[in-house]
Order: sequence, then C-alpha cells, then structure tokens
Amino acid sequence: MKRPFFAVLGGMGTLATESYIRLVNRATHAHGDQDYLDYVVFNDASVPDRTAFITGQSQENPFPVIADDIRKASDMGASFIVLTCNTAHYFYNDFQKLTDVPILHMPRGAVEHMAQQYPPDSFPRVGFLGTVGSRRSGVYRHAVEDAGYTFVEPDDAMQQRITSLIYDDVKGTGALNLERYESVLQDMLDPSGTCRCNVLILGCTELSVLNEAFPLPQLPVIDAQAVLVDDTVTRAKSLRP
Repeated sequence: MKRPFFAVLGGMGTLATESYIRLVNRATHAHGDQDYLDYVVFNDASVPDRTAFITGQSQENPFPVIADDIRKASDMGASFIVLTCNTAHYFYNDFQKLTDVPILHMPRGAVEHMAQQYPPDSFPRVGFLGTVGSRRSGVYRHAVEDAGYTFVEPDDAMQQRITSLIYDDVKGTGALNLERYESVLQDMLDPSGTCRCNVLILGCTELSVLNEAFPLPQLPVIDAQAVLVDDTVTRAKSLRP
C-alpha cells in the first residue's frame, strides 16, 4: 500500500532546507530504509527574496512562485505541506486559500511550544530574532501577543547583527561563527541590556542552521524550525496505515 506523503517547500535558502530535512530524518529514529518518512522537497531557489519584497526594496513578488509549488504539491496528493521559510508566512492566509491541503503554520507552532516550556507568567518578555521582513509582517508579534507575552523587537544595532548572521554568514559565505551567534543571544537576554528578554524565538531558518551547529540548551531559546520538525514527524507518523 502506498503510504501518505508530505511536501516540503524549501529553497529559501537551500542550506536551511538541507538542515530541516536532515533534522526530520534524524527525528524519525528510523532503523531501516522503510522506516523513514515519505516526502517530496521543492528546493525552489528561484523564489524571490521575501524580505526585499515585503520591505519595498524589490518589486519581485515571491507569492506566485510559492503558490505554483503549493498547487503542484496539492495535485501530487500531498497530505500536508510544510513551508520552511518564516518570512513567507506573511502570505500564509492567501497560501491556504489555494488548497484544501493543510499547511503547517511555523510561527504559531513555535509559540504554542514556547507557552508549554516557558509560560508567560514566568517568562513575560519574548525577544524575536529574524529578518526585517518577518518583523514587518507581524506574524510572530501577533502569535506572541495573543499568547499573553510582551513581544520585544531588537533595536536597530541589534537587528543589524542578526541580519548579518542571516545574510553574511549562513546565506553568504556559509561560515558559521559561534562567538558572533552566541553574543547576540546573550546580549538580548542580558537583564541590564536594552532588550531584557526572558526567552528568545529563532524565527528565521538561517538562525536555525546556527542553532543546529551550535546548540545552547542552557539558554531559553525556542527554535521555530526545530518545533516544526517535531510537528512534521508527529503528523506524518500519525497518517501511516
């Protein structure tokens, strides 16, 4: 019997897609070839930059390209769709209108997980690390504030450091630097600093690449991609006959 499969919309960027797939395979805990999950991956590197479009720096709209992938995944018979780009969730409602196939919502899943591990009464201030486009879209702000937290955005200087990690390091050279990464986290968590966060959300899959390379379990950090991996594996296994 042919088993159900899910579709992964990636390529935004490719290293982050590779990280997601690697983590899904690891989290499956397979002991043989047939134990792995069934999925197809759209590594669509032609998708225009989401942040550049959202912030008005580019007229190249990524929506039609991703929408075409969603239609193809639906026509192929995918049981659900995974959108691995946080910033692309700016278009989530319009994407879901294109298909009856459920699309997992990464920001909401991350916040639901955070509420279980770091409840708002004890960890009220949530710092967001992501692209300027994700900040502008408000998808994390809405989810965080609806859950009863205070949403903390980094100041301009801190955002430049985060943006550099995303675009210069992971997307650009592929050279990952623990010191640069950890210093951003520590400064945002510093109780005497400008952000004074109690918990942080990594809301960009390039930052998830850094989290995979340099796990820091001693810090109160929620990695949206790691949560998405767990949700993906749980849902996929539940669909097996």
